[in-house]
Amino acid sequence: MFSSVLIANRGEIAVRVTRTLHARGLRAVAVYTDPDAGAPHVRAADVAVRVPDYLDGVAIVEAGLSVGARAVHPGYGFLAENAAFARQVEAAGLTWIGPPAEAIEAMGDKIRAKATVGPAGVPLVPGSDGSGLDDAEVAAAAREIGFPVLLKPSAGGGGKGMHVVERDADLDDAIAAARREARSSFGDDTLLVERYVTDPRHVEIQVLADAHGGVVHLGERECSLQRRHQKVVEEAPSAVLDATQRHAMGEAAVEAARACGYVGAGTVEFVTNADASEFFFLEMNTRLQVEHPVTEEVVRIRGARLDLVAEQLRVAAGEPLGYDQGDVRMEGHAVEVRLYAEDPARGFLPTGGTVLDLEWPGGDEAQRSSTIDGGARVDAGVAVGTEVGSRYDPMLAKIIASGPTRTAALDRLDAALAATTVLGVRTNLAWLRTLVTQPDVRAGRLDTGLIGRLPVPADTVPDDVLAAAALAGLLDLPSGDAPFDRVGGWRLGADPAPARWRLVPAAGATGDPVDVAVAGPPAGATVTVGETTASASAHRAGPELAVVLDGASRTYRTASGDGVRWLARDGAAWALREQERLRAARTAGGPGDGPLTAPMPGTVTSVEVAEGDHVTAGQRLVVVEAMKMEHVVSAPADGVVKDLAAKAGAAVALDAPLVTVVPDPGE
Repeated sequence: MFSSVLIANRGEIAVRVTRTLHARGLRAVAVYTDPDAGAPHVRAADVAVRVPDYLDGVAIVEAGLSVGARAVHPGYGFLAENAAFARQVEAAGLTWIGPPAEAIEAMGDKIRAKATVGPAGVPLVPGSDGSGLDDAEVAAAAREIGFPVLLKPSAGGGGKGMHVVERDADLDDAIAAARREARSSFGDDTLLVERYVTDPRHVEIQVLADAHGGVVHLGERECSLQRRHQKVVEEAPSAVLDATQRHAMGEAAVEAARACGYVGAGTVEFVTNADASEFFFLEMNTRLQVEHPVTEEVVRIRGARLDLVAEQLRVAAGEPLGYDQGDVRMEGHAVEVRLYAEDPARGFLPTGGTVLDLEWPGGDEAQRSSTIDGGARVDAGVAVGTEVGSRYDPMLAKIIASGPTRTAALDRLDAALAATTVLGVRTNLAWLRTLVTQPDVRAGRLDTGLIGRLPVPADTVPDDVLAAAALAGLLDLPSGDAPFDRVGGWRLGADPAPARWRLVPAAGATGDPVDVAVAGPPAGATVTVGETTASASAHRAGPELAVVLDGASRTYRTASGDGVRWLARDGAAWALREQERLRAARTAGGPGDGPLTAPMPGTVTSVEVAEGDHVTAGQRLVVVEAMKMEHVVSAPADGVVKDLAAKAGAAVALDAPLVTVVPDPGE
């Protein structure tokens, strides 16, 4: 076994791999770019080396050699499925902890992957099987298959560049967008088209193979809860597969692995219909999956708990698996959610900021390799002080809960989410808690379109949070015996005037200003929110704010930064800013009400109008990209382009002005 491993990655997966390396007495080598100099994965490693970019394979190999690493673990993303990088690693005399480069190449191209596994009897979705199709050929194939169809980049994965096309009229625009996104994400705009299975479920099989011909599958993961083809919730086992279906799908996955000469941990992905009575091969991911923890939580090999990273290390060191399919059992149920820096109320657009406060279920000890006694497992890549920007994937952490049944696992996950706090960055945490309590989710009635059909909860700030924010502000004010130290100021012959705040949602949230007044000391105050008055008291204990409002007691986590006060409770978080009383409230409306702003921090990839152009409602104006996702800013109404601030290639912050559309003076 090699004694020192370089992890060619960042974030939570780098921390996760380091944990297993240390558990086995191995040395962990991290790499980092300038923005990640103080990141958790750097602090967790034994030694860290700066590289220009996580995609710079030459620099990463040189970094490993410079500090005596003997093997490279790629994690997932970046260079994990890059055959050329695998060859670079091996050419340098290092051990590649992954499948052979030939298997990566065979499975990395979806067209070639189908040609490889089809002869082995793996069921395939009807669709195009040729490579290098031009736009006209892609369109012709789509029309021959019949709508709806799915456009997919031949290279890459993760749902990037995938478009469901329901009708012929949308086909040309979808092909153009899919090619742009594929080019940006993978450097290859080759597309394939296949039949879109309506009400589909996404079920994948974890496989593990050694270099001695041993191949087993480790059961399935249900990954049907997705948005824009990106997984959000994963669980094991699937709520729909029975033993016969599991055996058939598992055998197909094993045959797919054998067909490409696979070695290591990999995942074969299938799409099924609602009852899983038929299934089709989608692709094979030649790496560790983001959702691998749910498999680790339920799989037992001869009664022992599974560590997939440890198995990767053993296989890469040339050891045989040492067990066969009959030794693999699944016990209980596990569910994982992905915590993203994104704003559900703004169409799940990426967000950013500085992490001001963190609380995981179970505290720091929650960041462990398995759940214990029904607790939660947290695989996290952020810490207090982490700057979350648009350069890398917006996933901050994964929260996993397990139990003897699916119901118990979901209950424990809900409790874990309620006990989680992230302040300083808007996240999908509260939305995740709503999602896992949805009746269809609880009943296991899942398909890949379910999230898109669910309403997004209103982005409103409850009155108790507004009151808590004002009470926190009151505690921040000086309080002494001198007349002018009194809260609200000194008045001759009268009690001090109430302290007043005008609070408005901040950090990308929207909403009208609300006036809040607090009369009296924090230990016995009267709070008025809008037109509602309540008795209140409040006191602080570290980052926690305990509030009693009309007899109801609640505890909040609080933090402040850049003039914004953050409060959280029960898995939800709110950002509030004090608004100057004479400042006009911002309003949204038609042309002339102000500039159209950046919906997320990112880069302007396209400016499709010029100043003075006449535009119509819905016309594309500017395209902003962040984390390989495009967002089109369109004209809200007919008008004329004015104050065009957007420039192609320029970086923009959240809510940065891009362009204004004003009424046509001639109309």
